[in-house]
Amino acid sequence: MERTLQVLNELERHGVLSRYAIGGAMGATFYIEPLLTFDLDIIVLLPEAKGGLLTLTPLYEALRAKGYAEEGECVVIEGVPVQFLPAYNPLLEEALREAREMPYQATSTRVLRVVHLVAICLQTGRAKDRERVRILREQATLDDEYLAMVLRRHQLEGRWKEWIA
Repeated sequence: MERTLQVLNELERHGVLSRYAIGGAMGATFYIEPLLTFDLDIIVLLPEAKGGLLTLTPLYEALRAKGYAEEGECVVIEGVPVQFLPAYNPLLEEALREAREMPYQATSTRVLRVVHLVAICLQTGRAKDRERVRILREQATLDDEYLAMVLRRHQLEGRWKEWIA
């Protein structure tokens, strides 16, 4: 995975991505015991195309030029299936903006803050997200005050109350 992160850092340096951070189950493993996952979820901010549209096309073209191929909704980079998820709403934009620099072996990367991982799970609302929230609450250090602010800002307080009851 280190080589995968190096490729992502290179894409960011060359402007193919404006910013990226690790989210999903792999992002959670920076805070808790590893979870079963089959891909690396990368939240991305993409440069705007003409007309203000966002498109993954330049990213996929840059990866194809480097010899990486798509498989379903992922691109396999150095043997790791990577799913690119554009920051399409205010919560994801905030999460990406506030992502933390962290090392992965000798490579620097960004990872979503644990509070944002929880909020995204609440927003997505799947059964596996509920389980991830449970595990994050048990194993990660949550800043409860900051979490409350994020949940309030993104209208997720009701779901939080439902899920922790």
